[in-house]
Order: sequence, then structure tokens, then C-alpha cells
Amino acid sequence: MKHRIKQRKLNRSSTHRKAMLANMAAALVKHEQIVTTLPKAKELRPYVEKLITMGKQANDNPDRALAKRRQAISRMGDETQVAKIFDVLAERYSGRAGGYTRVLKAGFRYGDSAPMAVIELVDRDVDAKGKDSGPVQFSEDGEFTPGPSEETKEKQTEKAAEKAKDKEEKPKAKKAPAKPKTDPKGPKGGGGKKEAAKMAPPKTGSKRGG
Repeated sequence: MKHRIKQRKLNRSSTHRKAMLANMAAALVKHEQIVTTLPKAKELRPYVEKLITMGKQANDNPDRALAKRRQAISRMGDETQVAKIFDVLAERYSGRAGGYTRVLKAGFRYGDSAPMAVIELVDRDVDAKGKDSGPVQFSEDGEFTPGPSEETKEKQTEKAAEKAKDKEEKPKAKKAPAKPKTDPKGPKGGGGKKEAAKMAPPKTGSKRGG
């Protein structure tokens, strides 16, 4: 009987489920708003709120701050986002007794009709969404310019030039002349066994018969 077991398995093994929740928690802390399926959002909500509570406990009791930080790192595995929880989010929600996230239903996904949801932090920082998450830049005029930035383009050209130099510096090894291929079965048409049978002398009578 499934008594006192309220967590969803999400059709994943325990290790896969733990890793997925840790990655989703890091993404939610970084961007403060993500879109996922409704069951995953409902499972992620208590996971993240417990981490934020650890940060508040560390601020209230400095003697336990290091232990709480290490415990959060062992759960989420991202030191940068754990630092944000303890330094930024814990102070932001110092006067709030729980309920640091909200889940909003967002229709159904095209293809498999999975229920979708938006999970976000309460009183979130709007500028945090999409920060340092891909090669999307905006020009000085504020126009959207997809693709890699100028710095990444320069790095790519430098790497390509270095590879070309390495190829030129390496001496080309001389290839040995190819040996003519010999067919073990002999020439086409008859095969080696048939020719050997033709060349063999004819068989004489048996020894018993004389």
C-alpha cells in the first residue's frame, strides 16, 4: 500500500529524478521563472522552498551557516546558485513565512497535450530571466541580433587560424606503396580448388583388389 508517499516518480529512476530536480532548481534560482510540465512544477516547488529556508536559517544562526550552505550544495550541486540563495534570496524573503514560489497553469503542450505550467519566484527580478543563457545579444540601438557575439566570433576565427597553422607545420607522412591484392581463392571463374583437382594425377585401383 502506498501510504504516506506523496512524491511523484515522474516515470524516472531515483538518481535521474534527483538530478533533474537539482538542475531545474538551479535554473529557477538563476532565471527566477521557468516553464515546465505541471507535475514537475509541483514537485519542484517544495524542493526550492526548502533550499531558500536553509538560506534564511543560515542568516538567523551564523554558527550553522557553513553547515547549511554545504547541505544546500550537496542537494543542488551548483555553488553559484547556492550563493545566490544564501546572499540574495534569503534576504529578499526574510519577512515572508514560506510561499516563495507560485505555479501558474499555462495550457497544454502541442504534440502530446501535456499540461504545462510556469513556476516563478514571488517578487522576482524581471531582469534575471534569460541572463547568461545563450548567444542572444542586443545591439546598441536595442535591436535583437541573434547569433554569436563579436567576441565569440573573434575566438572562433583565432581557433580556426591556429588549427590551420598546426596542419601546415606537421610534415605529411609518406604513404607506403600499396601491395597488389591477391585473391586466396585464386582467379575468378574456377577457384583454386578446382584447378588443383585438375592437376592432380588420376586415382588407381584399391590396394586390396591388387
